[in-house]
Amino acid sequence: MKLIIIRHGDPDYEHDSLTQKGVREAQLLSDRISQLDVKAFYCSPLGRAQDTASYTLNKMNRTAETLPWLCEFEGKIVSGLKLVSCWDRLPSVWTKYPEHYDYDNWYKSKIMRYGTVERKYKNVCEGIDELLKKHGYEHDGRVYKVNNSNHDTIVLFCHFGVECVLLSHIFSCSPMVLWHNFVALPTSVTTLITEERERGIASFRCQQFGDISHLYKGGEEPAFAARFCECFDDDTRH
Repeated sequence: MKLIIIRHGDPDYEHDSLTQKGVREAQLLSDRISQLDVKAFYCSPLGRAQDTASYTLNKMNRTAETLPWLCEFEGKIVSGLKLVSCWDRLPSVWTKYPEHYDYDNWYKSKIMRYGTVERKYKNVCEGIDELLKKHGYEHDGRVYKVNNSNHDTIVLFCHFGVECVLLSHIFSCSPMVLWHNFVALPTSVTTLITEERERGIASFRCQQFGDISHLYKGGEEPAFAARFCECFDDDTRH
């Protein structure tokens, strides 16, 4: 089975929609995804993901099931007197904690344990487990029990933060490394494929991460959203 995870197009966060650049990206993406034989589409409830999906769905005359847990990851930590996002932490801060590299303990560190992180993380994990079980692959420890071996293609339209959570759970690794050392640009395509090397047992393998070849094919420069400044003196997000 192929599991394809797509980030939304260049976002207009103020209106939870797409910029004009994001619309062009979504149109180019639709040319790519509409060529696939897709068993089922699933989408985040947020507008920027819904808008991105709409170009592909309209072209294929299909619909997507909206799944609340595919919204952008909402885990918060306590910082002073307020709650802030648990990711996009500064490198000098998050790398100090060995637990952040540990799949079983990353949300138990001194800076992660207070807030909503563990509960929100487990909610997403339970969601993707239920979805994969529905499509024939049941999470069993660090591998998957094959209940229905298949060559189906499943497509998820969502967000970078929650994409990293999905990958961390499927691969049994900490999302902290994925959030902070990888980036999936707008409309990027990540493809996982099952491998059943032992009868009845499957694992997922990443064939592509953050692929934006459809943008290059269409002559569209990739958006900056989710990145930080390449050099400290650059006039871009720090």
